[in-house]
Amino acid sequence: MFLPPSTLGILGGGQLGRMLALEARRSGYRVVIFTDEPPGCPAGQFADLEINAAYDDRAALDRFLSAVDVVTAEFENIPDSCLQAVEAVKPLRPSRAAIHTTQHREREKLFLRRQGIACADFRIVNDLPGLERAVAELGRPCVIKTAAFGYDGKGQRKVVEDTELAQAWRDFEGHNAVVEQWVPFACEVSVVGARAADGGMAVHGVVENWHLHHILDVTIAPARVTPAVMKQALQLWRAVAEGLDYAGTMAVEMFVTRSEKVLVNEIAPRPHNSGHYTIDACVTNQFQQQLRAVCGLPLGDPSQHTPAVMVNLLGDVWPSETRHPDWSPVLAHPRAKLHLYGKAAARPRRKMGHFTVLGNTRDEALLAARQLRFALGIE
Repeated sequence: MFLPPSTLGILGGGQLGRMLALEARRSGYRVVIFTDEPPGCPAGQFADLEINAAYDDRAALDRFLSAVDVVTAEFENIPDSCLQAVEAVKPLRPSRAAIHTTQHREREKLFLRRQGIACADFRIVNDLPGLERAVAELGRPCVIKTAAFGYDGKGQRKVVEDTELAQAWRDFEGHNAVVEQWVPFACEVSVVGARAADGGMAVHGVVENWHLHHILDVTIAPARVTPAVMKQALQLWRAVAEGLDYAGTMAVEMFVTRSEKVLVNEIAPRPHNSGHYTIDACVTNQFQQQLRAVCGLPLGDPSQHTPAVMVNLLGDVWPSETRHPDWSPVLAHPRAKLHLYGKAAARPRRKMGHFTVLGNTRDEALLAARQLRFALGIE
């Protein structure tokens, strides 16, 4: 167990590291960030020390490791060599094995298949003939996804009736890809929860997610789904956490079919955008749980005390790279909470912040969120 004022090391310098650093500092921990971003990154703004270097810079990594007691990762795309070097010296939670599995679609899908966890049927392909066989077996439509480094819809191509496979494969040539059967889903949901190193779990409820341009746009908490769907989703989250022998906060994104079957879509071995509502609407938020799980503390109460709707704020809303929108509508609302990530420049589709609206009912919160989106000029 690592008690304050122990030092938490965070690999990565983005907004998830920022929100974790805020929770850690609030509880009396010291925080050291290791990131390949320039100085002054979102997480570094709240750290005791920010080390800026490539993840394969062993001298910088040794400096980081000498300054921390326990380590976690802010995002999953950390080179495996770095994770191995960290785990050889200091406790790493979640483990290198869990991050290694979930940072790569091929490994993630094969893990789900081995564990018997429900997901869309898929094939692994590495050339055009393999793609042709996969499409013939899975049917059209289906989706081609890069095996590595895909998020927010990047590295994906939908195959429809008139798609020319040779042309579609050009973007994937020379790499493994996952071809997934198309799921005609009724809605998308996710579950965020934490698992302690001793196997104890504290799971937030099921939330409903809306996406725009493959990027999360709105999260409705709790989700507007049946108890049967909620039960399946929670069972799937637990199956993933146990299968990975997970320690930390984790999100599992899922499809809900029209027949109310729930299928795992993706696993995020970290806090997640769809769990940001927990900061304002839950007894213990996802970042507090991450801190507790990583440091070996008892997990907190994850229950939601107020219906909430979270809205992502992308760089598209900014009038220019450095000029902010007028936040008055959000700040004037008595039950809206604005969270900005401290990024220096806004770019289209870049996550710059979010706001959460609390309501007496879910519908009340959703109506207010829609009104605030309109007031900010969000399409």
